[in-house]
Amino acid sequence: MADRGCPLEGAPLPAEVRESLAELELELSEGDITQKGYEKKRAKLLARYIPLIQGIDPSLQAEHRIPGPSQTTAVAPKQQKSRPTTSRDERFRSDVHTEAVQAALAKYKERKMPMPSKRRSVLVHSSVETYTPPDLHSAPPDVTTGLVEHSYFERPQVASVRSVPRGCSGSMLETADGVPVNSRVSSKIQQLLNTLKRPKRPPLKEFFVDDFEELLEVQQPDPNQPKPEGSETSVLRGEPLTAGVPRPPSLLATLQRWGTTQPKSPCLTALDTTGKATYTLTYGKFWSRSLKLAYTLLNKLTNKNEPLLKPGDRVALVFPNSDPVMFMVAFYGCLLAELVPVPIEVPLTRKDAGSQQVGFLLGSCGVSLALTTDACQKGLPKAQTGEVAAFKGWPPLSWLVIDGKHLAKPPKDWYPLAQDTGTGTAYIEYKTSKEGSTVGVTVPHTSLLAQCRALTQACGYSEAETLINVLDFKRDAGLWHGVLTSVMNRMHVVSVPYALMKANPLSWIQKVCYYKARAALVKSRDMHWSLLAQRGQRDVSLSSLRMLIVADGANPWSISSCDAFLNVFQSRGLRPEVICPCASSPEALTVAIRRPPDLGGPPPRKAVLSMNGLSYGVIRVDTEEKLSVLTVQDVGQVMPGANVCVVKLEGTPYLCKTDEVGEICVNSSATGTAYYGLLGITKNVFETVPVTAGGSPIFDRPFTRTGLLGFIGPDNLVFIVGKLDGLMVTGVRRHNADDVVATALAVEPMKFVYRGRIAVFSVTVLHDDRIVLVAEQRPDASEEDSFQWMSRVLQAIDSIHQVGVYCLALVPANTLPKAPLGGIHISETKQRFLEGTLHPCNVLMCPHTCVTNLPKPRQKQPEVGPASMIVGNLVAGKRIAQASGRELAHLEDSDQARKFLFLADVLQWRAHTTPDHPLFLLLNAKGTVTSTATCVQLHKRAERVAAALMEKGRLSVGDHVALVYPPGVDLIAAFYGCLYCGCVPVTVRPPHPQNLGTTLPTVKMIVEVSKSACVLTTQAVTRLLRSKEAAAAVDIRTWPTILDTDDIPKKKVASIFRPPSPDVLAYLDFSVSTTGILAGVKMSHAATSALCRSIKLQCELYPSRQIAICLDPYCGLGFALWCLCSVYSGHQSVLVPPLELESNVSLWLSAVSQYKARVTFCSYSVMEMCTKGLGAQTGVLRMKGVNLSCVRTCMVVAEERPRIALTQSFSKLFKDLGLPARAVSTTFGCRVNVAICLQGTAGPDPTTVYVDMRALRHDRVRLVERGSPHSLPLMESGKILPGVKVIIAHTETKGPLGDSHLGEIWVSSPHNATGYYTVYGEEALHADHFSARLSFGDTQTTWARTGYLGFLRRTELTDASGGRHDALYVVGSLDETLELRGMRYHPIDIETSVIRAHRSIAECAVFTWTNLLVVVVELDGLEQDALDLVALVTNVVLEEHYLVVGVVVIVDPGVIPINSRGEKQRMHLRDGFLADQLDPIYVAYNM
Repeated sequence: MADRGCPLEGAPLPAEVRESLAELELELSEGDITQKGYEKKRAKLLARYIPLIQGIDPSLQAEHRIPGPSQTTAVAPKQQKSRPTTSRDERFRSDVHTEAVQAALAKYKERKMPMPSKRRSVLVHSSVETYTPPDLHSAPPDVTTGLVEHSYFERPQVASVRSVPRGCSGSMLETADGVPVNSRVSSKIQQLLNTLKRPKRPPLKEFFVDDFEELLEVQQPDPNQPKPEGSETSVLRGEPLTAGVPRPPSLLATLQRWGTTQPKSPCLTALDTTGKATYTLTYGKFWSRSLKLAYTLLNKLTNKNEPLLKPGDRVALVFPNSDPVMFMVAFYGCLLAELVPVPIEVPLTRKDAGSQQVGFLLGSCGVSLALTTDACQKGLPKAQTGEVAAFKGWPPLSWLVIDGKHLAKPPKDWYPLAQDTGTGTAYIEYKTSKEGSTVGVTVPHTSLLAQCRALTQACGYSEAETLINVLDFKRDAGLWHGVLTSVMNRMHVVSVPYALMKANPLSWIQKVCYYKARAALVKSRDMHWSLLAQRGQRDVSLSSLRMLIVADGANPWSISSCDAFLNVFQSRGLRPEVICPCASSPEALTVAIRRPPDLGGPPPRKAVLSMNGLSYGVIRVDTEEKLSVLTVQDVGQVMPGANVCVVKLEGTPYLCKTDEVGEICVNSSATGTAYYGLLGITKNVFETVPVTAGGSPIFDRPFTRTGLLGFIGPDNLVFIVGKLDGLMVTGVRRHNADDVVATALAVEPMKFVYRGRIAVFSVTVLHDDRIVLVAEQRPDASEEDSFQWMSRVLQAIDSIHQVGVYCLALVPANTLPKAPLGGIHISETKQRFLEGTLHPCNVLMCPHTCVTNLPKPRQKQPEVGPASMIVGNLVAGKRIAQASGRELAHLEDSDQARKFLFLADVLQWRAHTTPDHPLFLLLNAKGTVTSTATCVQLHKRAERVAAALMEKGRLSVGDHVALVYPPGVDLIAAFYGCLYCGCVPVTVRPPHPQNLGTTLPTVKMIVEVSKSACVLTTQAVTRLLRSKEAAAAVDIRTWPTILDTDDIPKKKVASIFRPPSPDVLAYLDFSVSTTGILAGVKMSHAATSALCRSIKLQCELYPSRQIAICLDPYCGLGFALWCLCSVYSGHQSVLVPPLELESNVSLWLSAVSQYKARVTFCSYSVMEMCTKGLGAQTGVLRMKGVNLSCVRTCMVVAEERPRIALTQSFSKLFKDLGLPARAVSTTFGCRVNVAICLQGTAGPDPTTVYVDMRALRHDRVRLVERGSPHSLPLMESGKILPGVKVIIAHTETKGPLGDSHLGEIWVSSPHNATGYYTVYGEEALHADHFSARLSFGDTQTTWARTGYLGFLRRTELTDASGGRHDALYVVGSLDETLELRGMRYHPIDIETSVIRAHRSIAECAVFTWTNLLVVVVELDGLEQDALDLVALVTNVVLEEHYLVVGVVVIVDPGVIPINSRGEKQRMHLRDGFLADQLDPIYVAYNM
């Protein structure tokens, strides 16, 4: 190897010094020696040759090292413990690559990336004792440069540790709205935004977006991309198989010949894990034991006196890697008995990686018998009966142990009639595909024989040679050379088991030396391992070798192992021409092998190819760009007797041009012939007919595709640049998984990655392959190391392959699923990644950089005026969207309506006419009635409250009074007491005793904002408001007068107040919206009675009716139903406080059943509690006599889009208790009008439509069929109430919209609120919301704007008045919508997708922050599974919504705040996130 950059060229060093330096270099690269130790030893070695070396600056020394077999990074490594020699890295790498990666990293300017935040308990891999929170003042080294001089920068604290008080580091930031924010989170988001400002690599093309179909950006071919320019290739013919040499007619005939003529000749030596030869099988023994097994299989296995096996039956061979002798006997015993051996791996557990697929293979091959050894059978997992357990997905098997004592001796003259010369199947070799499916490649007897002859000729095998075999003897080259061809040539094979290689990587070299072996069969890995272990072994000699066959020579990185191995062992007798890489595939068996010159091979060649060219499938020998190159070596010539051609990967198999990469295809008598039992894919692979550009076939016989990608180079040598299985196509470019692994390993070779274990694969997200890299990190790696390594890998891959990595995940050491020989089981890893069961300890997603096919952001059209909009709708035949409930005038005599204008009058009238009629029943958690109120009782209690207010409170007419009561009759009495004395009541939810800190400030705020002159409450709440705990949360000295109404004297008021006009304020209704705004609305007496009248008519409420209410009585429709409606209509209300359901979930449903309520009301939170809490208990409830068949209508009171999934599951669940299928419906109200829609008891059932979610983002309503892609089910929000008119208006132009548009719902009705009650009386806001007018059309009517988006549809149903029924569909709150990429998104749609992504996601909420989409998910599972969710959340939002998630926050269950109506408070959550108060388990900042 050339000494690149060597400052010592003047004085050539002696060979032993160079060797010592090479070893030293290797030690450093493996982390077995510190940088300091390395420099010390190196200086010592060189001291005699260059006395000046000590004076050289160490950083320069690092730059100008003498490269040995590897080149390390230029960054000084951390102090590391020297590792035990047994932990060997399983991968190897190329020096050229390492240099390239270092140079690439050095090119990068400093770029700060936000590091993920992680809770301490999630740092599973580092022990908590040794963990210290990072010091905020001494900043870590910059992670983005590859240079020695570290530049420092301030970085926010890494881990949030619960027990440590959190410091807020990071400078003051301003948000997009110019609000300064000082928190760790916002500084990280700023860093993220800074990294995202970098231009993306393929620029977004201009393209047309149809109104409905958002097409994904199709990547246009780059006009400058390299194109193949050579002439068409032709078929390459191998040398003919030599005739003339007397060849045995078959392998079994050969075995018989050696077994009888050379019985003492050694055939196979097995070694134990210490390297001792445990057993040598001679040809004589081999022949007799195989015969014995064949006899037993044919004559001794019966099933009801029928032989168990027929000729051609398949038999599984289950033998461990340490027992080649028994395997060989079993294999040849099956051939003798005319059975087909199917060798498979030994299953270690019932759920091995890929075990199910092996079961599929056995099932499809019809295997019913498995052969194994005594020792192996004892080690298999057992069922309770003592039998071998049934493995997942496996067919039922009988197990036969074939140790000598279990076999029957055949009679003297017995000989099987084995036919092993025809096209019958000889054996089946398993192969695992990229997707993880396992198939069996059928190898017939003819191919078996031809393969043995071709290998004998190509490798020049001669009789009685010794071969050292380090490979798996059950398949591939290990089987072809070590079990089949060896017998044909009476060779002696020494089999080195994997377990011995792990314990002593030098063992195979020692065996070559000991047995004077002429040939050895290894993989690059074995050469790399032995390099690491050869220090101090001076006595080995490899001079006896004439062929060192490198079985995975087709691997792009085998070249560096070969070079490094030669570099070290040339001085131990290894001749350069001995190294013979070969290429093979399960379908075509051996494809090509390099021959030594004495067998007529041309000199070996290397090709330095441009990585960019290769990604377009073009071969360009690279000259100028030294960084992104792939150096490959040839894998020799085509096999004797074979024809080879190179064809295009996709579509018709046209021949490639000479400078084009294609798939190698082989036509020969020595290939496999089919995938057993799979005719379809067999035809594609084993019967390919390559054609010329003109379309004519190039050969009279079909070819077999090898799955190897490559080209034919000079001297007709075959070059392989990758495998079809590792191919990842992103956009139009192709990348090879192995090359990406090599780049990642070269970033900091072996220091960070545990044993070099890296898996690279692609997943399809948004119609393109996305690259995922998963690595095992060393157990001692810190968070800082992990993040540094990840950011460097991203940069290296970006620089060298010009491709973005979609996801980079780190898992703890030894946790990736293992393939049989210790490698990584790639397809199982991919499966776990997609299922969310990989459990990484660090994740970095980079969707921003690599997802370049998102639809182009929608450009807002210049505003279409409202007039054009109407004309457009008329032309298109679209109805203007407006609808109304029944007319009030026709419904009942206006005389009664006049009488019932004031609720205080109504109560007095009822107390006078029906004094003992019960109005209210309050239930406690046990279901017993705790208090009741008849008309007269309520009237008297109200009088007492009124008297107290006037005397004790000294209040005057029009004063505001806060009613702070738990749900109950006291609250209702206090409300009417206020009306009796002319005060204005404000109902307020009492503070929660266990949570005063957060609930009390809200109470205080409502009392202050409503300007309440007095607080009415109970004794218990009074004590709470004045307690020490309360003083910690608010200033208790500023409360207004607090009156408790528990023991007020029985007094009558002199006169009951009667308002001068119906427009006088009756009460204030305060509520916190989901966007966190506290809004109080004014309800006049007229509006109050109109509201009660509408509800009475819609629900047909009369004094004889009973209704059950399970709602909070503090605001909106819940308050109206609880406090107002019973007094107005005279029906009896059964009151069930929702809080009581926490201790008795079935309380509400039992009450409905007990009181036979026809009408009942609840909230979503109540419905959810019943669905979750009573799901499994419907049987028990039925036994208790709960019967819901009385229910005509069960209405969910809500201010949001109907939760269709919840209402449907509730209906399905309680259908068993008699709940009618059509009973469940929803209501809709908002701040400006608390009851717009309500299903009621008459009228058509609620309808459901399916709309196209993509059209909805453009404010269009497009109906689609149920189940069509991107469809979203929407349920009608109940019927529009009598007297209510609704119209859909454009949010900006305020013009009326057609049926097919999504717009804001405007409402006009006698029970609209009269305005906001705000402290500063913002008139503009009031005018806008409560007295809006259309800009076109009917400009006279005054409307209230609801702030909700929705649409109207005329249905086929008829309503009560006989006309067609208009249904109102609410889509979502306007304030909550997210404007992203020019489109309008509703948080609930994104959240629904996210919740479906993984079973551990309990709840989810989304919001935006400076154009980034933030997704918060609650994890209902183990903390160490948290990181599984990051990729799944990102994937699902990309796939279904075409949005890139900026930040994924994983929190504990219950962190997402939910109000009493069961609505998510997304803005509170956003504030908590930005102020860093969520204590997240993990925060991932997607790059």
